[in-house]
Amino acid sequence: MAERVEQEEIFSQVLRAGRRTYFFDVRATKADDYYLTVTESKKFTHDDGTFHYQKHKIYLYKEDFTDFHEMLKKATDYIINEKGDEVISERHQKDFKKEETITASEEVETPSTDSFTDISFDDI
Repeated sequence: MAERVEQEEIFSQVLRAGRRTYFFDVRATKADDYYLTVTESKKFTHDDGTFHYQKHKIYLYKEDFTDFHEMLKKATDYIINEKGDEVISERHQKDFKKEETITASEEVETPSTDSFTDISFDDI
């Protein structure tokens, strides 16, 4: 079986996003035309402190750039229009602290002090 030789990058951009890193690499075909590879690399840490990376890669060729760009724009615009810019999954992280705001329409119940007993700590 012939080994696949990875082409040298001609142009490269890196986007670091938390545990994920995205690589946008321009490479050349054997005919010396350019194409794009987009690689998502995600770091996983084992209990013993060692780690490994899981990678997913797509290849995007020039004949698909226009349609791909259009579909990506439509999909991202739809997400922002439907769900806004807030990253909802952040709510599920251990260190997430929600800012609580009370609107005028919300009533805040304060407990009645009628059932409390007056205690003097000198009596204890």
